[in-house]
Order: sequence, then C-alpha cells, then structure tokens
Amino acid sequence: MDLLERPAASARGTHEVANQTPPLAGYDLYEADLALREAVTRNGAAWAEPLLHEIGERGGSAEAIAWGFEANANPPKLKVFDRFGYRIDEVEFHPSYHRLMEAAVGFGFHASAWSEPKPGAHVARASGFYLWSQVEGGHGCPISMTHASIPALRAEPELARAWEPLVFARRYDGALRPAAQKGSALVGMAMTEKQGGSDVRANTTRATPLEGGGPLTPYALVGHKWFCSAPMCDAFLVLAQAPGGLSCFLVPRFLPDGSKNVFNLQRLKDKLGNRSNASSEVEFDGTIGWLIAQEGRGVPAIVEMVNFTRLDCIIGSAAGMRQAVAQATHHAAHRVAFGKRLAEQPLMQNVLADLALESEAATVLFARLARACDRAAAGDAHEARLKRIGTALGKYWVCKRAPGHVAEALECLGGNGYVEESIMPRLYREAPLNSIWEGSGNVNALDVLRAMSKEPGVLDSYFTEVGAAAGADARLDAAAAALRRELADPSEAERRARRIVEMMALVFQGSLLVVQSPAPVADAFCASRLGGEWGHAYGTLPRGTDVAAIVARATP
Repeated sequence: MDLLERPAASARGTHEVANQTPPLAGYDLYEADLALREAVTRNGAAWAEPLLHEIGERGGSAEAIAWGFEANANPPKLKVFDRFGYRIDEVEFHPSYHRLMEAAVGFGFHASAWSEPKPGAHVARASGFYLWSQVEGGHGCPISMTHASIPALRAEPELARAWEPLVFARRYDGALRPAAQKGSALVGMAMTEKQGGSDVRANTTRATPLEGGGPLTPYALVGHKWFCSAPMCDAFLVLAQAPGGLSCFLVPRFLPDGSKNVFNLQRLKDKLGNRSNASSEVEFDGTIGWLIAQEGRGVPAIVEMVNFTRLDCIIGSAAGMRQAVAQATHHAAHRVAFGKRLAEQPLMQNVLADLALESEAATVLFARLARACDRAAAGDAHEARLKRIGTALGKYWVCKRAPGHVAEALECLGGNGYVEESIMPRLYREAPLNSIWEGSGNVNALDVLRAMSKEPGVLDSYFTEVGAAAGADARLDAAAAALRRELADPSEAERRARRIVEMMALVFQGSLLVVQSPAPVADAFCASRLGGEWGHAYGTLPRGTDVAAIVARATP
C-alpha cells in the first residue's frame, strides 16, 4: 500500500470501549437502601413508604442527577444593582437549582413534620431529606433552615399565625417579591459575624426599638453578618444586641406595606463545596426586624432551630456517605481487574464493607434521633433528653467521619472517581461542610459536656437507651463500661471532650446496630469500632468478618 494512501476506516479506529461501569441512574434510591428501609419501619414511619419510593425513584432518575451537576457547574450570581443603578440585592440561580428546590418543597422536606404532625412524621421527613440530599446537597440549606425555623416562630404565636401558612405551602417560588404575593415562604438565618464566628455573644449588630420595644415590636438593626446562607429566603432569624442584651429578630425581605426591607448583600462566598447554594455577607442599615421572645433571650429563642439544623447536618453527612457507598459498590460490581470483578477481590470487599458499616451506623443514628423528635413533641421527657444529647454527639461524630469516608470511596473508583463527570469530587468537596455549619467539632463536643453538666438527666437517658442492648455483645458491654469510667473522671474534661464524645457516639451506634441490624453488620461494627480489631484506615476489618454479606446489603 502506498504510504500516502488513506487507511481503511476500520484501521483508523482506536479500540472498543469495554470494562467501564454503567452510570448509576434509573433506580429507586429508597428501594436500594436496605438499612434505611428497615430504620423507617422500626421507627414508626412505615406509612410513608409509598412517598419514600416516589422520592427514591425521582432522586435516582437521570433527570434529577443532571440537575445536581448543572446546579453546581453554574453557581449563583449576585446582582447588587439593576442597569439603572438601583439596589436590587438579588441572587440569580441556574434553572436546575430551582428544579431541585421545587421538588424539595413539593415533597415537604421544608415543613411536613410540622404541617402534618403524626407519629413518625419527623422520621418520614428526615428519610426523604436524606434521599433527596443524595441528589445534591447545596439546595438543602434553605430547606433545612425553613424546617428548623418553626419552633422559633412558635415562640411568638402571633408571628407563627402570620407566617406558618406561607411556610407550610408546597409551592416554591424563587422570585424576590412579597411572600404574601407568592403564597409561600422560606426562612433563613443570619447569626455569625466577622469577629465572633460560633461565639455569637460577641455579635455587634445593634437593634434599636422603634415603638417602645418588647415582643412583636419593630426594631431597627444596624450591623454586618459574615455568613448569611440562602439570602433569597423570604425572612430570616437574626441575632442582634438590643438594649436588654443579645436578642432574636424576624427580619423579612419585604415590609408589610410591600416595600423592600434594607438587606444589602455585600458579596457571595467562594466556597470549597456547596457551590449551588448562595452564602452571602449582608449589611443591615436601619433594617426592620420584629423581636421574638424577650430582649436578652436571643440564644434560647434560636437554640431549638440550631438543634434541628444540627440534626440535618447529621442527615446530610449520612446522605453523602450513602451515595459514596452506592457509587463505590456499583462500580466494584461491574469493573473487572486481574480476571475478577472488583467486588469479588478480598481486599476490595474489606474496604467496601468497612465503608458500608460507617454508612449504616450513620443511618440508624439519624433515624433514631428523628424518632426522638417525634416522641419529644408528644411530651416524652426521656426522648427529649435523648434528642438533646444525641443530636450534639451525632453532629460531632457523623459529620467528622464524612470527609475521610468519601475520600476512601472515591479511591475505589480510581482515576474515574477523580474526574468531575463522576459525582465523587462533588461529594468530596461537600463532605467537610456539615462538620463546620452550626458549630464546628469543638463547639459540638463542648456542647455535649454542657448538656451533661447543666441537664444531668440527659446522661441517664443516654445510658437507658444504650442499656437496651446490654448483653447482646460483650464488646459493646465492655465499651459502655469503659465509657462510664471515662465519665466518672471529671479532670481536664474540656481537653478530653473529643475522646469522650467519640466514645459516646460509637457506643450509641453500636447499641442501635446490635438490636436492629443483621448479625454480620453488628458483629463487624462491634469488633472494629468497639473491640479494637481495626487499623487506622478503612479496609482493615478483622478476619472472620462476613464482608460479602455486608457489601451485598449495601450495593444498589
């Protein structure tokens, strides 16, 4: 053949693409999650299964998965002025962000536990939020804050009567206009400032009474908030210094006469992850807010909101871990290396099983805490105490585990997991967020100590809960006894806070798993996390672990 002759078409081809994992799409997230399905039934929300299947099918659809990618590839844009120079202080989002929000509000993740109270309502809502958060985490911020705002609003019944019908509506409208015209509302919060961070008592934003002061009266706020997430919400709970001390205010974007409230957006944060969600700096300059509760009672007024958003941090981290496990196990079930599927390779089985254990432990914990929310609302004092301490220790531990967990799951996909076309880089960037939002690790560890010292009954409730599993596993019993010894020594408690909270979280998770989960899962968790038969990285489960059963249980 002449060297200049054009080769035949078949010779110009590269090679047939083979041994690539098919996309994980077109499946039911709920159906594929055995641990969640069991937890939903066990915690009193079996009635919600038809809706959870609907959420799962929607979340596993190619369309919804595409929304998540598009919302993150096209982050929000701040528009401070219009073309004529008037301040508008709006944030523009990609249409896919709005589609995610429409679904979340339509399913009721923002308010259903309050608008339709019944046994298991918080469990059902938490489970749905967990499923939908696997699609995309950033848009969950305004959804979570709106859900958590209701207890704070109810501290002032008149405010609640005015705002609850708007908040409960399942119609999402992302436009910046009066909530009454939209017929729906979302609620955010603005607490932290440059100089204080988690130390909100260091806030310098001032609130001056305009009509004598007192509950439900207007105040003029002047100051700057360093982090105001979801600035396109319709109203915000804001902390500011009133004459009587740090106080909580409801600040709407529009005033009752339909005019815009002063809400000057300075910039949007350029964040590591959470790219679809707008986090802003906002300046108040005579901004009108209405006092909630009494002056000087700002922290107690907003603390219940914080507790519910902390539970959503646990749920969000659990969702990220579950999606990471689903991606890793799906990949391993299809990818062949050295003559066998990855899922059949003993060492890969150990890694996947270890990741699945961490994910399931997080799932059963958030579901149990959601049940505590349901029962606390019904007046159960034990459940209220368990919710109090369990949320703080779960926020510390589950959120702290997420980044390393997702990194290991990403590695299971190798180079394919490191590229943006896979969801893994987004999961990895998102993973540290929940450990920071609503108080970093140290803040939550110290909160556990505070709860035990100021509310002694919470520790009794914790050990009552753990005691339900007594005798089920010797390693769990030994760990619980070691924890009691650790707590009996009050010396240097603050310095030891992380160790104490870690022990409490692991014993709590172990007690739930030995009662609720299959033997291979409970045995492996107790052997590794409580019995010391574990290394320093995932994939170091001890010999005798039924890794195949654990992996099969977690594979979609």
